[in-house]
Amino acid sequence: MTLRIHNTLTRALEPFAPIEPGHARMYVCGMTVYDLCHIGHARSAVAFDVARRWLQARGLRVTFVRNITDIDDKIIRRALENGEPIGQLTARMIAEMYRDFDALGVLRPDHDPRATDYIPQMLDLVGRLQDKGLAYATPGGDVNYAVRQFPGYGKLSGKTPDELRAGSRVDISEDKRDPLDFALWKAAKPSEPDEVQWPSPYGLGRPGWHLECSAMSCALLGETFDIHGGGADLQFPHHENEIAQSEGASGAPLARCWMHNGFVNIDGEKMSKSLDNFFTIRDVLQVFDAETVRFFLLRTHYRSPLNYSDVHLQDARAALKRLYTALESVPPQGAAPVDWAHPVAARFAAALDEDFGTPEAVAVLFDLASVVNRERKPQDAGLLKALGGVLGLLQGDARAFLRAGSTLGEAEIAARIQARAAAKKAGKFAEADRIRAELLAAGVTLKDSPAGTTWEAVR
Repeated sequence: MTLRIHNTLTRALEPFAPIEPGHARMYVCGMTVYDLCHIGHARSAVAFDVARRWLQARGLRVTFVRNITDIDDKIIRRALENGEPIGQLTARMIAEMYRDFDALGVLRPDHDPRATDYIPQMLDLVGRLQDKGLAYATPGGDVNYAVRQFPGYGKLSGKTPDELRAGSRVDISEDKRDPLDFALWKAAKPSEPDEVQWPSPYGLGRPGWHLECSAMSCALLGETFDIHGGGADLQFPHHENEIAQSEGASGAPLARCWMHNGFVNIDGEKMSKSLDNFFTIRDVLQVFDAETVRFFLLRTHYRSPLNYSDVHLQDARAALKRLYTALESVPPQGAAPVDWAHPVAARFAAALDEDFGTPEAVAVLFDLASVVNRERKPQDAGLLKALGGVLGLLQGDARAFLRAGSTLGEAEIAARIQARAAAKKAGKFAEADRIRAELLAAGVTLKDSPAGTTWEAVR
């Protein structure tokens, strides 16, 4: 079966065929590093991590680039508020970003370019756009992109410039020829520190936000590459402006396929600091383990809205425990590669081949777990673990996962289980029930079977 990906540019599912046979080149817009990453960032990171993993599982070599914005108005403002150098703030936030993403099992990119390392490439791009009449310098020292001089503007969002102007908030400036025009280069301000000022033909200044991705993607992946990804909020204006910059300069398509993950909603509303419904990854990981969070994110298709709540995360952990219970009861033997001709593996592959359909792929895992529980074959358990690994799941110790979260030590739990068994044997059923209730209050649930009593943590 052929991998098909939904292309935002064409609004259709399209067969994926890399420009260079056997090699997929992928660019994903990354973080602006002025604060801790939030659960929306986690969703994007995990979604494109799975896309990358699946391309690799299908035998492709993948060059994966995710940029880091380390110069931006928000960064400057936060550094001034903190009274710390901008480089110190961004270095600290980059380390915190990787701490969170590593916990979630997100593979590190092949390249994670910092915007401040690509100033010469950005200025070269500005010069090329000026030469083509697509950019103009202003009396104040800025350089703006002339949106209406680029015939394809609006093709990603599916709107004309007039429709975009009417339906969006745009920056009004006396130096702009049109309100839709956007900054390629920003003149230095007296209030800004020297570390965010670079020399240019237009005077001291710094790049506009949109410019960096065009320069870095071209430098690392070429003028045209296979996949460009990011959150739905980046479709306009950021990605629309990237297309205008890159294609305006090169005359070639920027990316063959554009992928956008959906929003995270809280109680039916988009997560937003202004609505005070904002959750950092760090906040969430203080309550739920990282694999549960990753599993929760993958139960919804990457393009669909995702409803966040503690209840949904609790349900995700309970579901993930069912998969780990199968692996604990029938331990896999060895780490054999997946036989994609196996009917279960073929169903799993078909799910991911249809626009990275993780909900359907997860459903296959549950069907396979039922087979493991029923037929007790280690090879089936091995396949369950291997397929889970394609999604970045089920690679931990099953026993440890199932028993994590209890406030009691294993020796104390074992002693109480023995005391309960003795109470039942002596006919003291009220005492046995009391011990069960105490264990449950401490985060331990018991499971009785003919083979004896086992336990797992409730979290």
